[in-house]
Amino acid sequence: MAPSDSDAASQLSEKTVNNEQERTPRVNAICRRIHGWSWQAFPVGMGTGAVYVILHGLKDRSPVIATVETVFYFLNMALFLLNTTTLLLQAILYPRQAYRLLTDPVKGIFVPLIVLSFATIIIGTINYAVPTHHVGPDFVYALFWIYVGFAVLTCFPMMMIWFNKPHDLAHFTPAYAFLVFPMMLVGVVAFNVLRVLTPEDSRSLGVLLIGYFFQGIGFFMTFFYICIYIIRIIMTGFLRGHQANGAFIACGPPGFTALALIKLGRQAREILAHNKLVSPMAGEIWYAGSVMASLLLFGLAVFFFLFGAMPWWFKVHKSMKEILGCWALTFPNVGWIATIRELADIFNLPGFHVLHIIMAVLMCITWVVLFVLTVVAFFQGHIFKSMPEDVIKDSFLHRHEEGETPIV
Repeated sequence: MAPSDSDAASQLSEKTVNNEQERTPRVNAICRRIHGWSWQAFPVGMGTGAVYVILHGLKDRSPVIATVETVFYFLNMALFLLNTTTLLLQAILYPRQAYRLLTDPVKGIFVPLIVLSFATIIIGTINYAVPTHHVGPDFVYALFWIYVGFAVLTCFPMMMIWFNKPHDLAHFTPAYAFLVFPMMLVGVVAFNVLRVLTPEDSRSLGVLLIGYFFQGIGFFMTFFYICIYIIRIIMTGFLRGHQANGAFIACGPPGFTALALIKLGRQAREILAHNKLVSPMAGEIWYAGSVMASLLLFGLAVFFFLFGAMPWWFKVHKSMKEILGCWALTFPNVGWIATIRELADIFNLPGFHVLHIIMAVLMCITWVVLFVLTVVAFFQGHIFKSMPEDVIKDSFLHRHEEGETPIV
């Protein structure tokens, strides 16, 4: 029986599809992962660093907890190396995608998170490597200046890119403050560095003043962003969807600044007195003023936490594709949680010690839940995985075939 015209057409169509599939280059899973990686991967490491920073501040730390902290410290470093290596490979293999992420008005705000992730590693190094004498004060001092340079060289170019375009107020989110966060965290890194430098060390005064200088820049700039955020929710109501996670980022600037002021003020008491600067009582005045200012900022941070937490479950999208945004529930809250411990010691408040332990436990539970969901989302292909056609479009061979000059 002779084949009908429809059968012949169907066979021809199948041959055409097969020929096209043969001509289309296959994209392996690793290439899709490298192409699909983004700067939004760094909050995972920052959330991991948040755990050991909080646990290290516990009043009564057992050897078991110290071991857990060390494990989280090395896990954070592994995540940092994974993210930086993958993004470097992306820049080499798919420069158009790398440039697209840098200049994107939304995704570009996550670039400075590499600096914040580096800050958690510095703090962990001071907590765990210095006491075991694996590194010394000179190495930590060098890390401090590397961090300051890294923060400035990252923040200013990214701010130039971001401010070069107009932005819609109706879509404004506190996450835009990430552009300035690294400079705000200089004060936090500074007081940790001062823990290993003695007041008699001539370098201590410089670290103290630089800590205050950049803490002021970072806090006031991020505070301006928070003011715009308040105006935005007055206009549109609470943040919805993936932006609902960004509401917790507003806790970061007042919380970390409260912590930095107390810690820097405490160091100022000895450093200013030793160097006989300003006045004999300058250090005590700085510290007393810092405690009062910290208490005010602590209240603001707690308010922003509750303000973001109460509507969060009803506003956020329950989607595995948006799990990375949920890591904002961890690291922005470290500042005010750590400040609880400091205020408990200053004002002799046993209830605050209990509250600090409760928040530390909740932070650990949050990390476990988010880490499991992130791993599931990764293996299911919801995150960090590009479509094959997007990889081909940005590949070196495809650009060469199109007659473009490859960007390398």
